[in-house]
Amino acid sequence: MSPYPLLPGSLPTMLPEALLTAVPPLALLAMVVVPSNIANRHARAVRRAVVGLTAACLAAAVVAAGLLAVGGPFDLTLWTAPAVPLLNVGIYFDGLTAAMFLLISFVGFVIARFCVRALDGDPGQGRFYRWLAFTLGSVLLMVVARNLVMFTAAWMATSLGLHQLLSHYPDRPWAIWAARKKFLISRVGDVLLLAALALTLWCFGSADYGVVFEKAEAFRTGTATAHAALPWIGILYVLGAMTKSAQFPFHSWLPDTMEAPTPVSALMHAGIINAGGFLVLRLSPIVSLSHVALDVLAFVGAFTALFGGLVMVSQTSIKRALAFSTIAQMGFMMLQCGLGAFSAALLHIIAHSLYKAHAFLATGSVLDAARRLKTDARPALRGAAAAATLPLAAAIAFGICTATAAAAGIDVATKPGGLVLSAVMGIALTTLIWHGLLAGSWRLAAATIIGGAAVSITYTAACVGIERLLLASSVAHTITPPSTLDLVVSGLVIVGFLGVFAIQAAAAVLARLPFIRALHVHAANGFYCDIPARKITARAWGLSAPVP
Repeated sequence: MSPYPLLPGSLPTMLPEALLTAVPPLALLAMVVVPSNIANRHARAVRRAVVGLTAACLAAAVVAAGLLAVGGPFDLTLWTAPAVPLLNVGIYFDGLTAAMFLLISFVGFVIARFCVRALDGDPGQGRFYRWLAFTLGSVLLMVVARNLVMFTAAWMATSLGLHQLLSHYPDRPWAIWAARKKFLISRVGDVLLLAALALTLWCFGSADYGVVFEKAEAFRTGTATAHAALPWIGILYVLGAMTKSAQFPFHSWLPDTMEAPTPVSALMHAGIINAGGFLVLRLSPIVSLSHVALDVLAFVGAFTALFGGLVMVSQTSIKRALAFSTIAQMGFMMLQCGLGAFSAALLHIIAHSLYKAHAFLATGSVLDAARRLKTDARPALRGAAAAATLPLAAAIAFGICTATAAAAGIDVATKPGGLVLSAVMGIALTTLIWHGLLAGSWRLAAATIIGGAAVSITYTAACVGIERLLLASSVAHTITPPSTLDLVVSGLVIVGFLGVFAIQAAAAVLARLPFIRALHVHAANGFYCDIPARKITARAWGLSAPVP
């Protein structure tokens, strides 16, 4: 019996669910049929229509989530191609779908409302709203899709809509360059996804989630003979997800798209960038069958998180700093997926989306806020005195983590990725508390300790809540016992985070060292990792690489 208890439904008996989950994405997609010249001439009407549709999506998402809580998850077929059962359209709605549907609808509504002021007076705003609606509809359709064929089609449509938004200002050479770079990387992701889809059809005999997940569980439990292509399927899906979520070495397109309108940046960083993570979560029953796929995800995710974090703190441009922050956050989310901590990854997606949407839409007031908060205060403790407080900060931080997990009844040793994520949390809290101790003020030190405890408690409670939400969802709840390679990757991840912490600690107390200054210069230039991508795209389009 499948561990994913979805209820097969028929259209007459589940008409409300079908209308709530299928009509809003399709209505947004339908806006693309409005020609650009007509949309621009009637910009106000198009604007009102898109804002109204996003509001309807948000309302539908709330009601659909309520119906899910009452009636449970469902797998609904709306249409099947005659003589080709593989080609069918329907809705697959569970806890994961509900969370992402609600998140994207909310972010989409906020962005659409923000565009009313941000694009006021723009002669091309009608076209912009047209493609904004199409992009949001594609993302929502990808979330509610009931099979991999629908998912892949919506995945490609999302890239098409985003490309049109990124090239909204054709007179900005750097914006067009970045859009073309994103276009090429997206096509790489499409090829990887199509290859994975073909192998899935060969291995599982179906693209429908219900059938695929049931067979994946049979492979996991040994009741069916595992197919030789299973490891490759997981690896291809992981690589495809990496292109969409800007994982190293596919990351360079994200910081280069900052010439796009601010609402597009918010949509990318709070919505579309999550598509790779959603792909891994949605297909976790398949991906988790491959130890190699999970190890690649964990290692690359950790490297991307550390790389993005180092580059982020050295940027002078607010939007580029936010871009590398997104790269780092998506890397950490992928690390969580690679460790099998899928509930923590979903929590990360939700929290990061809400934070980053606000961050981008509020960039206009960031400088004023920074001026108000500017201070020339330096740490009161330096050198040996600063180093002496580090063990105390670490002891307090890891004590908080241990106490929080014990209070919640969580055994981190048995949780997938529990030890690694607990170590990372302890390192993060150590950084916070240590900076409080360096100030030489007991009041500030106490505030950082209380703040660290509040962060630990809130994060643990949220993880427990998300885990309960996913209990009746088609997300892998268990993974096979770790192999030697898994343990090696976990050890390298912890060592990597400790190394970055050491660099940040040295920068805080030894900022004048030549090594730290040189590292800052290299990090500010992204360690020059985007140079190969610029050369490749220059050859592809027959252009000379511009300098931002």
